[in-house]
Amino acid sequence: MTQKTKQVSSRLLSLDVLRGITIAGMILVNNPGSWSSIYAPLGHAQWNGLTPTDLVFPFFMFIMGVSMYLSYKKFDFKISKQTFFKLLRRSVLLFLIGLGIGWLSLSMRQFNGLQDEEIGFFSRLWQSVSNLENLRILGVLQRLALGSFFGSMIILLVKPKRIPGIIGFILVFYWILMAATGSYGQDENSLVAVIDRAVLGVSHMYTDHLPDGSSVVFDPEGILSTLPCIAHVLLGFWAGKLISETKDLGEKIQKLFIFGTIILFIGFLLDYAFPINKKIWSSSFVLVTCGLGSLLLALLIWIIDIKHKKNWSVFFESFGVNPLFIYAAAALLSILMGNIKFTYLGELVSVKGFIYSQWINPVFGDYFGSLVFALCFVTINWFIGHILYKKKIYIKL
Repeated sequence: MTQKTKQVSSRLLSLDVLRGITIAGMILVNNPGSWSSIYAPLGHAQWNGLTPTDLVFPFFMFIMGVSMYLSYKKFDFKISKQTFFKLLRRSVLLFLIGLGIGWLSLSMRQFNGLQDEEIGFFSRLWQSVSNLENLRILGVLQRLALGSFFGSMIILLVKPKRIPGIIGFILVFYWILMAATGSYGQDENSLVAVIDRAVLGVSHMYTDHLPDGSSVVFDPEGILSTLPCIAHVLLGFWAGKLISETKDLGEKIQKLFIFGTIILFIGFLLDYAFPINKKIWSSSFVLVTCGLGSLLLALLIWIIDIKHKKNWSVFFESFGVNPLFIYAAAALLSILMGNIKFTYLGELVSVKGFIYSQWINPVFGDYFGSLVFALCFVTINWFIGHILYKKKIYIKL
């Protein structure tokens, strides 16, 4: 083992970089110039299967679990009144931020939709902001909040050595539950959809559009599918344990590589019985994405923390040190650009529509132009993150 691999780092830069890669990826795939012109790798799998886009969100949840180990280790994994209320406060705020972003998007879309109605401005505004009966309750940030809270409670209330058993129980139980109820399909009879309808109501759920032009009320961040997300976070926690047990960076890589390979192999085997599927967050999806996340983290540790090839990583580090703030800021910017409209050549057009149709699409075409717009949008948000990064401003809940 060389001297370089024996160097100790109190904070692995690779963690911030991987976190930044996932946030940049989430912003990229959420903001194409046109949803009708997307390269296949930048779109989600319609149902079963996996695309690169399907990896970014689970990778973030995996890293969240890794970070939990590093954070709670300071408290010897013991819960206190202060720790509990800090966790509860953070989770509630994160959930409310996600809810608020959804409310803003719904309100602005409703406001634009009422433009042809013969009603006054303030009546139109009130109808838009008070349209809570159609507000989607769950979403990406809400799932992060729930996964973080329940995952943390298990970590703080259960001895670490029991975590693998809990992970296995959750994944097997979810598999049996879905198999026994015939809930592998994307339809309203799936147990996932039934529970969401009963608890949330149809008007508070996501409506997915199918390739044949039809639609189905099916929430990809639903209540039941949050259960395997807890196992997802716990797998990240266990990976954090593996890389914290030794100070030797070479051994960290070896442990992560072995761990990632094992669960990746198990996940691919399970795919034959419980298909890899993001929208129901299947047990095989959990294992495969956590396995790939472990392998990517091991690779980044080797490149960044051992080989010290860091210059390329500054871009992603700027995202990684304030990930949730930048994700929320990007969501707000996207909503504003898509819903602030003005008249151009006699037609009502959004800021985003104008930029894409007048400046980008004529130069780069449909598919590549759509990607160029997304890359430009990521770059704008990177500037925000990089300013905070350079000023050492870390925004946390």
